[in-house]
Amino acid sequence: MTGSPRRVEDVMTRAVVAVGRDAPFKDIVGLMDRWKVSALPVLEGEGRVVGVVSEADLLPKEAVRESDPDRYAQARRLPEAAGAEAMTAGELMSAPAITVHPGSSLAQAARIMAQRRVKRLPVVNDEGMLEGVVSRADLLKVFLRPDNDIADEVRRDIVDVLFPAPVEPVHVMVTEGVVTLTGKVGDTALIPVALRLAHAVEGVVDVDSHLSGTDRE
Repeated sequence: MTGSPRRVEDVMTRAVVAVGRDAPFKDIVGLMDRWKVSALPVLEGEGRVVGVVSEADLLPKEAVRESDPDRYAQARRLPEAAGAEAMTAGELMSAPAITVHPGSSLAQAARIMAQRRVKRLPVVNDEGMLEGVVSRADLLKVFLRPDNDIADEVRRDIVDVLFPAPVEPVHVMVTEGVVTLTGKVGDTALIPVALRLAHAVEGVVDVDSHLSGTDRE
């Protein structure tokens, strides 16, 4: 199944902007603005990821600017006030960092993002060293895959394997990521298998089946 990006390392961004624990608040804001990112990995030592500082981590400083003379309201806002006192990445960051490995599947990365409600994940090796960052946009790159590449993979790795001797040639057509399979096969029990495998091919948006068995079936 060559040519099909299936791992985080295939789509991640390797040139990553990161900060150390001692990075000051204004520098963090400046980097986010300059590089148009919503979060930055926080590193220590030779590049081990110890946390992530995001826009959400920076907001408490703005939230407590408004004066509130009500002591009870002030008490309720103590957590925000504590966050507002933070001045460095080490004090502001969320830790431990939510990360993913370069060999993880794109589905695994997408699941982590959805479950943890984050837009970007630091990509780390087994020692926790930063190797890149994968974002939601990176995961969507698979849908830019050319239709011809998708058709070749479906034909080679699914159709030719499951239906080596079809009753009638099985035709594979892909348009805007939608796979259409047409033809007659000897074993109709394999049709659902073929559709499930086709759905799993990177870049496939949908699968339209016009496969059938012989007239006797």
